[in-house]
Amino acid sequence: MEKSTFLYEKIAEDLRSQILNGLLLANEKLPSIRNICSKYKVSMSTALKAYYDLESEGLIHTKPQSGYYVNPIRKLPALPNVSVPSIDMGNEDPSILVSKVYNEVNSNHVMLSLGVPAKDFLPLHKLNKIVCSKVWQLDDHGSGYENLTGSANLRRQIARMSYDWGGQLTEDQILPTSGCTAAMAHCLMALTEKGDTIALESPVYFGVLQLARSLGLNILELPTHPQTGIELEALKKSLLKNKVKLCLLISNFSNPMGGTMPLEHKKEVVRLMEHYHIPLIENDMYGDLYFGNSRPVNCKAFDESGLVLLCSSVSKTLAPGYRVGWLSPGKFADKINRVKFAHAISSTSLTQEAVATFLEKGRYENHLKTLRKTLQHNSLRYMEAIDQYFPDHVKVSRPEGGFMLWIELAKNVNTADLYDKAIKLKVSIAPGRMFTFQNQFNNCMRLSYGLPWNESTHQAIKTIGALL
Repeated sequence: MEKSTFLYEKIAEDLRSQILNGLLLANEKLPSIRNICSKYKVSMSTALKAYYDLESEGLIHTKPQSGYYVNPIRKLPALPNVSVPSIDMGNEDPSILVSKVYNEVNSNHVMLSLGVPAKDFLPLHKLNKIVCSKVWQLDDHGSGYENLTGSANLRRQIARMSYDWGGQLTEDQILPTSGCTAAMAHCLMALTEKGDTIALESPVYFGVLQLARSLGLNILELPTHPQTGIELEALKKSLLKNKVKLCLLISNFSNPMGGTMPLEHKKEVVRLMEHYHIPLIENDMYGDLYFGNSRPVNCKAFDESGLVLLCSSVSKTLAPGYRVGWLSPGKFADKINRVKFAHAISSTSLTQEAVATFLEKGRYENHLKTLRKTLQHNSLRYMEAIDQYFPDHVKVSRPEGGFMLWIELAKNVNTADLYDKAIKLKVSIAPGRMFTFQNQFNNCMRLSYGLPWNESTHQAIKTIGALL
């Protein structure tokens, strides 16, 4: 089920795609407003709105009394290689490097390493007003325990949102949690035992690695493509050996590579899970940050057996510190509920109710529209700067949503050493070694374009390029 799209967005997306794919060349004149009106059967104001959006993204410019023209766009770098992790489990533990990077969080630094959008992009003032009102509206002023099943209004709003990707979940199929990591933790604790093996993408978000290691689980890192996600043939071979207890995948705009599994891949992954009767924990917390016309579906949309456990949150889109997440546990609801009660009892009622109200009033989608445009604009500016300032032959991912860039450098570059040099100049990066237990990705790094594009971030990328 595709989400409804305004006509101006459809026009802008068509032209944007032609520009980025080289069908419309630099300095080429775009169709006139009158021609756009005729072709798409729209009003002049709708056509102008589409052109204004493209102009705000820096893709086109106007010449007085002449029309609109395509801006010169630098040739985008090549894609990173498909990862080739070792079949054998590694003994390397990146936790020391992770702690080192995140202990250096400093407001005076340009934090390209942080995996959250800048506070400038979040509706904090509106959320604070809602929180204040909820303190007086709630019977216990938000100080009491929430029901084990969580806020009924929050569950209702999330179920309503599921129709955007064809999920059609019901209120009783949603369980609020204290963030997405907590949701994944509940799933892992309920479905695995110490010594079990779980299959992951490689590279993968370091928080997942740390969580799995803390539970005594073995990690099987599988080859992953920067555009299309986990390699299906590798996944099939690992399942055929009957050594995998469950899989944990980020289906849309993965962290850190930014890839999105194609629709047919998602269907095939669900089919494989059903064939081998293996649970899939699906992290879809970046799915709302798409750059195209409609939200990509997730694997849960094709789940008929209840083996897919969908996890998400508003930490990357609305309020990281509110710790409001949720999961749809499928056929494992009883197990998950018992684990949540044992480890958390309940979630925070005040922030749940505040988020529910924000979702209920339709403000969330309006906020997301602005955030998505900003992030897409940022991604183009960052990639152009990387191409300009980094060494030749640098390889960069091209995410179609989210806010992560995965960068692959020459083999002789060590990004852990690069981090040490950059942090002295008040620039923080995320070295690639953080995202694996194997001895790999030493020449890679993740950069977040979730910061405002300004002279400070521009200079930070230029600084990294100079160090390289």
